[in-house]
This record gives sequence, C-alpha cells and structure tokens, in this order.
Amino acid sequence: MKSFLATIISLFCAFGLFAGPQPQIAQNQPPLDPKNMDTSVKPGDDFFRYANGAWIKRTEIPPEYSRWGAFNELIERNSDALHVIAEKASKTPVDPKLAPETQKVGDYYASGMDEKTIEAMRTKPLQDEFNKIEMIKDRQDVLAEIAHLHTIGVNAFFDFGAGQDAKDSTRDIAQAVQGGLGMPDRDYYTKQDADMKEKREKYVAHVAKMLTFLGEPADKASDDAKKILALETKLAEASRTRVQLRDPIKNYNKMGVRQLQDLTPDWNWSDYFKKINLVEPGDINVHQPEFFKSANDLFRSASLDDWKAYLRWQLINATAPDLSKDFVDEDFDFKERVLRGTQQIKPRWKRVILSEDGEIGEALGKLYVGFYFPPEAKARALDLVNNLKEALADRINTLEWMDEPTKQEALKKLAAFTVKIGYPDKWLDYSLLQIDRGPFVLNTVRAEKFEAERDVNKIGKPVDRTDWGMTPPTVNAYYNSNMNEIVFPAGILQPPFFYPDADDAVNYGAIGAVIGHEMTHGFDDQGRQFDARGNLRDWWTPKSAEEFKKRSGA
Repeated sequence: MKSFLATIISLFCAFGLFAGPQPQIAQNQPPLDPKNMDTSVKPGDDFFRYANGAWIKRTEIPPEYSRWGAFNELIERNSDALHVIAEKASKTPVDPKLAPETQKVGDYYASGMDEKTIEAMRTKPLQDEFNKIEMIKDRQDVLAEIAHLHTIGVNAFFDFGAGQDAKDSTRDIAQAVQGGLGMPDRDYYTKQDADMKEKREKYVAHVAKMLTFLGEPADKASDDAKKILALETKLAEASRTRVQLRDPIKNYNKMGVRQLQDLTPDWNWSDYFKKINLVEPGDINVHQPEFFKSANDLFRSASLDDWKAYLRWQLINATAPDLSKDFVDEDFDFKERVLRGTQQIKPRWKRVILSEDGEIGEALGKLYVGFYFPPEAKARALDLVNNLKEALADRINTLEWMDEPTKQEALKKLAAFTVKIGYPDKWLDYSLLQIDRGPFVLNTVRAEKFEAERDVNKIGKPVDRTDWGMTPPTVNAYYNSNMNEIVFPAGILQPPFFYPDADDAVNYGAIGAVIGHEMTHGFDDQGRQFDARGNLRDWWTPKSAEEFKKRSGA
C-alpha cells in the first residue's frame, strides 16, 4: 500500500507542478483548411494539387530543415510543447523521490542550456575517456576499449546488443551486427561517382578539423583523418548494402560462441563479454558473418596508432553535439549541411529537447501525455485502428491472386496484431540513472550507459512485450515484425493527423493513412516473412508467393 500511495503522489506531483496554460498543439487548426487548396485544378486531373496546391505555393522549406511537410509542422509544435514542459521543470524545485521525472527532465534541460559551463569545460569532462585510448599498448587494450565504448553507447567497430530471436520471438538473444562507420552506410565509402568522392573528401577534412579541436597539430590530424577513412573503408567494403540488409533470412545466422570464435580467431569473445558485463550467451545471431571475418583481419592488421586515432574519432563523433560550439558547429556542418542539405542549425533549446527525448524520452513523455493525450483520445484512436483492421481483412478476403490457405494465414496474422497507442502501459524506471546539473555531456554519456546496460541485461531472457521502440512525443509510428505489433505514439496522435473531436472522415483521411501504412508493413517484402507470432517462417504457398513477387517487384 505504501509503494502504491507513493506512486500516486509521484504522478500527482509530476503533472500538477505546472499550473497555468500549456502551449496548444494546434487544437484550433481546422481539420480541412480551404486555404491550402488550389481549386483552379480539377480534382480528377491532379487531386494532390487540388488538395494542397495553395499550401505548396506559399510554403518555403525552413532553413533548419532539408524537407518540410505536415510531419515537420507537428514536430515543431510538439517541440514548443516539450520546451515549455522542460523549462518549467528546470525552474521548479521538487523532491526527486516524489517527482523523479520532473527532477530529471528539469536537470537535463538545465545542464543542456548551460552554455557558459559547456563552453568553459569543452572536452574536459571526457578527459578520462581520451586518456584510456591514449594508454592503449596492445591489441588486448584495443578490444577492451572497444568493449568499454560499447558500454557507453559508442558503437565503434561493430554493433552488439539484445534483440528478439527471429525464429523464436519469445526470447531475446545476443545480436552482432556490422557497423563502426562514421558516414551513413557503405555506399558513401565505395561508390565512385563525383558526389560520393566529394563527400569523402569533405569527410576527411571534417574529421581532421574535429581532431584539431582535440589539440592535435594540423598535419597529424590530416594524416589521422586519412587513416580513419581507410580503416572505415575496409569495414564498409565488408558490409552489406541497405537492400541486402532488408532480407531477414540472409541476416539470420544464429551460432554458438565457439563457432563465432572460430570465425574471428583474433578477437577474444570471452574477454569482450566480461568487459561489457555479460554472462557468456548461449546463442548469438551474427547478422553478417562475412563482415566479422573481415573485421577480425582488420583487428589483427591495423596498427595501434590507427586504432587509437579511430577510437578517438568514434568517441568525439558520438559526443560532439553535447560539447562546445566549435564541435557542435562542425558536427552540424558535415552531418546536416553536407550530407542532408540543411542550411541552418536549430536553436540550442530545440537541440536540447531532441537530445532529452532521445536519452530520457519516457520521463519527458510521461509529462507530455499528462497534458496532451487524455484517455478519451487513446480510446478514439484505438477504435480507428480496429476499424481499419476490419477493412484490411475485407481487402485480403477479396484478393483474387492470393489462394485460400495463404489468406487464412494472413487473416490470422492481422487478427494477432498487438496495437499500442499513445504511451507504454509500464513506464521505464530511471531511478538508477543519475541526471544532474553538471556537465551536459556527462548526462548524455550516463544516459547512454544506462540504456546499454538495460539492453545487455535482456540477453537470454523472455521478451518484454511492454517495451516501446519510440518515445511518447515522437511524431512517427512503426510496425515491428518480430512483435507483430503496430505502434502509434501520442506525438503523432495530434492535429493535423488526429483530432479527437473531428468527424471520422477527417481522421480516416489523415491518421488513417498512417495507420494503414503501418499495417501493410506486416505484409510487405520484409513483414510477410514473419508469422502471427512474430517468428521468421514462410507461411505463403509457392503460388501466392510468386504472385506477390510479380506485383511487388520484390
């Protein structure tokens, strides 16, 4: 009873702290605005222009974005709402025991907005981390440092963590995945067209500049940047393409530790597991075995100086957005301006809110849904999803090209969809995570470490089906094949996508399109390979599978 009462008090304090008006997320925006339409266009000729033509003519892409549309507009309005929540939390004294979410949200925001301290400290909060890298004296130290970086969320060399067994969706197992690149994927390293060559040149200049910010002489920084590109290029050449990564069968290669050790004889997996505090797992899904074979060769052959340069870069690349202005601006210039075409960096408060949502999003989200997603909105959204599931079932039943056995399996899978609306039924417990008003980068590192530990602790255990892959304020949605679930955070269940009090036609035309899109992922080239339980299993007859491939081009 005592703990139950404490929970009630905690929630009451968290939501009751912010008296007064909260920013409206366009509640007064008309569901259908004639000012957006171009009625000079006949709807039968070009319905898109008819519906959106005036909006397109008068709207310019803001310099903070590389694209603009309804999603981005809602992201901006949600940012304003989260800004008020975080700022008020930062200015409201609370007892952390009674209002833990408010304390963490407020302190995280305050530390991120403390530009004076951030500029004065520069990389000093990370000095111990850089010292560890500098003290590397042999390959065992390289392994130990890579493992350590993994424990603080820096995915150097490769990615490792927990994930559902694709053929037994009840279990989380260890997953080893290609990674370790500083640019988005292998194409940036391997394609020989003029655009990619130019991006590689700019990447080398970018890495060198960042290394000079760490105190390296310009000549050494330039040489190190070239070595880093060469090392990452070898990782990229061993990596699969984005298209190849879409094939769940080819990326399912479950093996025991001994088999993995035979594949990578120079990389001591037992030592690695100890360094990340993981009891040796029974099974590991090695998504891309050929990558790890090549990575082993690189681990053996690259010089210690090359490894030191690469690991310094991996650390600074991961933490640059949380450091002083020179690091932040250079990080933006390459990642956003060069790679994405974004012309202007977001103001600091927006960047801090994005970081906070990424690092402690369920704490921030718990406050957000208290203001912006009432229970009746959740019930209305669930009704929409259930009605659209019925409509999709009708469509499946009328498909002429799909035979009856496959239809029955498809209907069984659709009926088994788990639907998650708004926010988790069980909130993430951040009580062991230290968030304070000290150096901002230490808050982000501790948050990454907290999540890395939580992830590793899942390995070998039953899947927690209450987990969410997005935070409540996220303006997006997803389908998860292994969970056979569709998820719609509270962030997207806002105008102009969802109006709790609007006519059904408005909501079916807006959020209905998003819901339908996510449901069809359960039956696309990837999703169709998983059954109603979320297991990787071929439930299609050869005839229906062939007909699907003809129509989809898959």
